[in-house]
Formats: sequence, structure tokens, C-alpha cells
Amino acid sequence: MLIDVTRLVDRTLKQRLPTGVDRVSLEYIRHFSLQARALVRFAGRWVELGDFGSALLFDALLNDVPDRMGVIRRSVGRGYAFSWRRHRGAFLFNTGHSGLDQPVYVEEVRRKDLRPLFFLHDLIPISHPEYCRPGEAERHHRRLETMLSVGRGLLVNSQATLEELTSYVAERDIDMPPCKVAPLAPASLGRPALESYISGPYFVVLGTIEPRKNHLLLLHVWRQLVEEMGPGAPKLVLIGQRGWECEQIVDLLERCTSLQAVVVERSRCDDLELANWLGHSRALLFPSFIEGYGMPLVESLRLGVPVIASDLPVFREIVGDIPDYLDPVDGLGWKRHILEYLPDDSVSRRAQLQRMAGYAPPDWRQHFSVVESLIDQITHSS
Repeated sequence: MLIDVTRLVDRTLKQRLPTGVDRVSLEYIRHFSLQARALVRFAGRWVELGDFGSALLFDALLNDVPDRMGVIRRSVGRGYAFSWRRHRGAFLFNTGHSGLDQPVYVEEVRRKDLRPLFFLHDLIPISHPEYCRPGEAERHHRRLETMLSVGRGLLVNSQATLEELTSYVAERDIDMPPCKVAPLAPASLGRPALESYISGPYFVVLGTIEPRKNHLLLLHVWRQLVEEMGPGAPKLVLIGQRGWECEQIVDLLERCTSLQAVVVERSRCDDLELANWLGHSRALLFPSFIEGYGMPLVESLRLGVPVIASDLPVFREIVGDIPDYLDPVDGLGWKRHILEYLPDDSVSRRAQLQRMAGYAPPDWRQHFSVVESLIDQITHSS
């Protein structure tokens, strides 16, 4: 087996915190590291590391080892300098979409006679290009073309994503390789500390600040709350890095004086800090216009934290009727629910906590059982 870790190497060397996509890729390393080698696309070459180099690189990507950046650079450098035996016919995992929009990816897969397994996280750049960077729809079409032309198997995170992919394939009258739904497990964030970071009630939004996440609606709601409640308004904690096409949101964050006392922005947040912010909040707010999965929702419910979310089919698929659902453009409805969740004796909040009893999120054992069944299917059909 080979695991394409190019995206993880690049983001780690740039000291970027793991995204949801990165967390999935790290779990694949954790699960398959003893039977896989690392593949890094570097300086125009596909560098397959040897057993020792792969072990060092996998360890450095998973853990905060001494001289982590140096270990990563040296491992890739040695792999680039020495020619390791190539494994023709090996399974190749690419779980982060990295490089799939480049024609050379298809060429190299065919030249090396590899059997790729791709993880498709969503079709959002195609179905909702208005929420993505310019040109991203075209790039995603090319990624899908790669997955469908040379992929020996596909994995998706939800039935909703599978249905979108099936429609995409049917519209173009093209074949689709075997595909299985493998739900994602939440991160093990740890237990919240006994004390909150801030006094008073607050709500949390978790995710990159970008138009699709609909931060703008919440900021306008919060401005109204400040006007009506003054110092008694709850706080809003935004956890996530600033993304793209979010100038209006940034303008409000930086120039709206009424929000500055009530909005807390945390661009970098480790797992323990995240657990504490979530654990002491009144609820997670998740007003996205579209999602491929919705990991923050699962992470919050695992911690026993209520969720107020957009009414999206994928959310109902993965957590049923536990959250309170709203239309993502219903500003008055979001304001009303926030006020209902604010008191300590909130009836709405208590009702959701009761619906949450017995909730069990997906786990990685279940996920990789699906993955390995797909590998077996491909192996026996070869």
C-alpha cells in the first residue's frame, strides 16, 4: 500500500493546523502505517519512501516529535535522493483530493500500474460554486474525472454525497468504480476543564470563516442582540481561520464597534482548548448553506453539547432529529432559538439534551471495516 501524504507534508511544513480533511488523512496513516509506504509528490517526481523513511515520516505527521520539521524534510529528501523499489499494482490512498486536478496524476497512476482508492469529501465546488474560490468548480471537475477514470474504488462520507456523485455520473453517462459510504468519526478532543475561559453564557461557531459557513447571518443577529440587551448580550466565539471571499465578515469583525466586546475570535485552537470552548457553551451554532458531512456537529454531540443547525439532509442523515434545525436564511428564527437557549433553565436546551441521551457517533473501527471490505472487493475482482 502507498499513502499519498503530499498535502499533509505541505501543510505541516507551513505550520497549518489540520482541517477536517487533514484529520481524515491522518487517521488513514494511523490505521495503515504498519503495512504502507509514504508517497510524496515533490519537485516533479513521485517519491516513494522506503520502510524506514516512511515510518519516520508517518510518526512526524501524527505526533509532535523533536525537530519535527527537520524529520519531515530529511525523510522526503532521502526518499528523493535514493531510488526505492517501486510497487507495481499497489493500492494507493489519496484521501485529500491533492493533485487530482493535474493530468500528470492520471499518467503516473497508469505508468506505475497503481490501484487508487480515492476519498471524495463533497461536490460543493460543482453544486455551489458561488461559495468557493474562482476556478474551483473547474478544478473539481478535473478531480472527479481523475477519480472516475483511474480510481479502482471510491469512498464517500455520507449517503448524501453518494447520491450527488451518482447523479453526476448519470448525467454524463460514465461508469463509476465501486463506491462505499464510510462515515467519519469525530476527533477525540478530551474532556473540558472545570472552568470556562470566559464568564457568562456564550455560543460557539466552529469552522473556517468563509461565505458557505454563513457567519454573516450570525454577526447581524449578534449586532441586534447587543442593541437590545446591551452588556447582558451573550458572547459569540468564532473558532477557525479566516478563509476566502469573506471581506464583509472581516469588515464587521474589525470595524463594527458594537460587536468587538461580544465576539471572540480564535484562529488557532488545539483539541483541548476546543473541548473547553465547546463544553462550556450554550450550544454550537452551525448555520452553513451546504456541507458534505459536518464534523463539528458530531464532535459537539459527542461532548454532550447541544447544536442549532441548518436544516440540511446530510445533518439529518448523520445525527437524526437531535439538533434544532432552521433555515440558514431565517435570521429571526436563529435569533429566537439563541434567546431560548440562553437561560440556565432553558426548556429547548434541556429537551435537546434528552434527545441526545444514548447518542453514539461513528468510530474509526467502523469506518475502516468499510474501507477494508472495499479493498477485498477490488482484490477479488482483479
